[in-house]
Amino acid sequence: MPDWIALTESFIASPALYAVLIAVSLLDSFLPLIPSEPVVILAGIAGATGQTNIMLVIAATTAGAFLGDLVPYSIGRLMGERVVKRLPVGTKRRKAYDWFERELELRGGFVLVSTRFIPVGRHLVTGTAGVVRYPMRRFVPYVAISTFTWSAHTALSGYLGGVFFQENTLLAVAVGVGLAFAVTGAVELSRYVRRRKNAVKPDDIVAGLH
Repeated sequence: MPDWIALTESFIASPALYAVLIAVSLLDSFLPLIPSEPVVILAGIAGATGQTNIMLVIAATTAGAFLGDLVPYSIGRLMGERVVKRLPVGTKRRKAYDWFERELELRGGFVLVSTRFIPVGRHLVTGTAGVVRYPMRRFVPYVAISTFTWSAHTALSGYLGGVFFQENTLLAVAVGVGLAFAVTGAVELSRYVRRRKNAVKPDDIVAGLH
């Protein structure tokens, strides 16, 4: 496996950098061990110093991530029937499958966009969307939104860190990673609040009034 950080640094002022960004964001969409966030943040920092174009960084990363998300979705659609047959009714795995299917049907846009910021979550959700045959006409627009927002927030985290800390690259990287984690944390908090809110049943509210 290549050292993606070293590869990015070696091409930081070259047009080949955008090919690296497409490749790393594409592979990270279905291979959890690929470090796309640090690579994109590093490219964002380079954008702040004028070594690269921040808009092209976002565009390349979005393109790679979008194409990458289509891979597990397509595999899921092809193997859907076989996967479901291996999930006996009543088992924990079948319950998880049913839960994902229900969540995608009720709030597919929110699930697909929010889980893009969660490394393992995005792999599971895009693959499951294919298995449950979530309509492609809905999947594609939501994935386009999710990959763009993820790419923009990750690249701009590095860019903003680079703007304020141009003399200290390590500190800029640390700030960029910190901002990325902060946004991810905010997404997770919103998901938690949403789950708690949905857990409150109307009967419970009525009972509380008496």
